[in-house]
Amino acid sequence: MLSILVFVLGLSSTPVPAAAEEKRVDVELVLAVDMSGSMDTEEAEIQRSGYVEAITHPDFVNAVQTGRFGRIALSYFEWAGSVNETSLVDWQVIETGDDAATFAARIASRPIATRRGTSISNALAYGARLIDANGYQGLRRVIDVSGDGPNNMGPPVSPARDAVVDTGITVNGLAILVRPSTTRGTLDSYYADCVIGGAGSFVVPVHSRDDFAMAIRQKLVMEITRRQPSARMLPTAGMATDCMMGEKLRPRSFDRYYPELDR
Repeated sequence: MLSILVFVLGLSSTPVPAAAEEKRVDVELVLAVDMSGSMDTEEAEIQRSGYVEAITHPDFVNAVQTGRFGRIALSYFEWAGSVNETSLVDWQVIETGDDAATFAARIASRPIATRRGTSISNALAYGARLIDANGYQGLRRVIDVSGDGPNNMGPPVSPARDAVVDTGITVNGLAILVRPSTTRGTLDSYYADCVIGGAGSFVVPVHSRDDFAMAIRQKLVMEITRRQPSARMLPTAGMATDCMMGEKLRPRSFDRYYPELDR
C-alpha cells in the first residue's frame, strides 16, 4: 500500500510537458461573422473594422491576461448562405498585445465580399468543427456569432444550436439591428430564442453603425472574463419567437426541411 501511495503521489507531482501546457487556454473562441448580402459594402467594412479594433484594444488584451492561464485560442471566419472558407483566420494563441495585433492584421488582410443567403446553422456547425479539431484544452469553448437576419438557408437553426450546445460549447450572439432584414419580431429576440445557448449565453444588440466597435469589444471582454452584460437578453418566456421565420420567407428552403406541413 505504501508503494502504491508513493507512486500515486509521484504521478500527481509530475510536471505537465511544455507542449501540453501550451495547449491549455482559458477560452477557445470562434468569431463567426455574418457577411450576407443584406449588408451593404459600407456596413460590411464597418463590421470588419470593428473586429480589428476590438481585438487590438487594451481592454481585450487586459481581459485575456487576467485569466487563469493568461491566454486564449482565437479563430475567425465569415459566412453567409455557406461558410466562406477563404476568410478563415486559423487558430492563434493570444497572450500579448503583439499577438492580438498579428491576429487582427490577418483579419484585415482578407478581401471583403458579401454573399447570398443567411445560414446561421451552417456557421454554427462549422465553428463547432473548428473547435473540436483545434487540439487546445480550453476551460470554456465559445462560438460568437454575429448576424443581421434570421436563418433562411441550410438546416433549421434551433436543432443545429442544440447539437452544438450538447457538446459543451456556448453560443453567444451579436444581433445587428442597424438595418435588420426581418420585420417579423426583433432580431435580438430571435437570437435569444433561437440562436444562443449554453452556460452563460447572451445576446448583445448593435443599433447603429457607430456602436459596432464598442459592442464587439464589450462582447469579447465578457466572453473572456465570463462577465454578464448589464441587460442580458434571454429567451422570452411565453412569447416564443418563430425560429423558422427566415425559412418561411424562402418557401423552397422551408419545404425542403418540412415537406409534410401544409402552410
